[in-house]
Amino acid sequence: MSFRSLIQDMRDEFGSISRHGLRSSRSHRASAAGNSGPLASAAGLADALEGTCWAQLPPELLREVLVRIEDDDSLWPSRRDVVACAGVCRAWRGIMKEVVRVPEASGKLTFPISLKQPGPKDATLKCFIKRNRTTQTYYLYIGITEALADDGKFLLAARKCRKPTYTDYLISLDMGDMSKGSSTYIGKLRSNFLGTKFTVYDAHPPYDGAVVSKSRSARVVGLNQVSPRVPAGNYPVSLISYELNVLGSRGPRRMNCVMTSIPASAVEEGGKAPTQTEFPLSNLDSFPSIPFFRSKSARMDSTVPQIPGENEEKLVLKNKSPRWHEQLQCWCLNFRGRVTVASVKNFQLVASDENGPAEQDKVILQFGKIGKDLFTMDYRYPISAFQAFAICLSSFDTKIACE
Repeated sequence: MSFRSLIQDMRDEFGSISRHGLRSSRSHRASAAGNSGPLASAAGLADALEGTCWAQLPPELLREVLVRIEDDDSLWPSRRDVVACAGVCRAWRGIMKEVVRVPEASGKLTFPISLKQPGPKDATLKCFIKRNRTTQTYYLYIGITEALADDGKFLLAARKCRKPTYTDYLISLDMGDMSKGSSTYIGKLRSNFLGTKFTVYDAHPPYDGAVVSKSRSARVVGLNQVSPRVPAGNYPVSLISYELNVLGSRGPRRMNCVMTSIPASAVEEGGKAPTQTEFPLSNLDSFPSIPFFRSKSARMDSTVPQIPGENEEKLVLKNKSPRWHEQLQCWCLNFRGRVTVASVKNFQLVASDENGPAEQDKVILQFGKIGKDLFTMDYRYPISAFQAFAICLSSFDTKIACE
């Protein structure tokens, strides 16, 4: 039997195991309360694996097979095989933790934690956002083809919550549950009354020693709203401001983003951005059947992200200045075919002049309209998918003094 046939047989066998585990999980969720269902599901998956030829596979050969699967399945939806392999058992998970690299090095989004890790250095990850005006919800997908928008692979969801003096956008890993009390809640975007200043909060520490924001929402919440196992921290990671347009001048909005969790040196040669390697243990208790929530790569530095120095300059992003097109009579930016509809929401973010002129032409985040409720979002190192999504959400908010 050829090595390629071996890998194919493994995928077919694993597919039946995964379906068995899924049926087991559903039956337990319907008949049991608490965490017994998912735990039994994980045990059932392990039992199913014991009855196959893969249980006796030599570790060296098993590793080689898993490496081939990781290399071959570079795009979604086939990449779900990589995620499924990490959820089989402890031994498989250990191998996948060593094999799967962070997005900065691989340019791939695999596990949920990769949405909190910086994007690739040598390329951009092409995503798109779907807006639902009726429910005031927003959904982030990564494209699986070269088309501007396709079926995509779901990444994140956000729900707009309007308050008397501010507006919150709650961001979740689950499109079906976008409440702050959910165990899939990972952060939020908060605006002021005018919609000119925004703060991006991470629900988890972005680096070692991060200080939680002292706000009312960061205090202890009643047990009927938030599970005690779910951290309700507010760690500010970005400050976004839009310039007031008091004279009513024509042109796109002017924005400024201070990435408080990323040092300015991150965009320099040899610079590093803090990289989260796992979700807090308290959050993992709600996912006993999804062990890959602890994913991290052994091919990168797996130490805890270090806190940026107190006096170290923070990375500042500003929108790239557009040029006025006389023939089209509009402000224009080169979106390289990724934006097709003119809108004041469209923008490109680059490092500010303070970070050096060499970084002025490198677009870190690009956002633009391609349909009535459809927008593209392309990002790269040193920001993460979560940070990029939150910044783009600020463009949707009503800005009384900026139009």
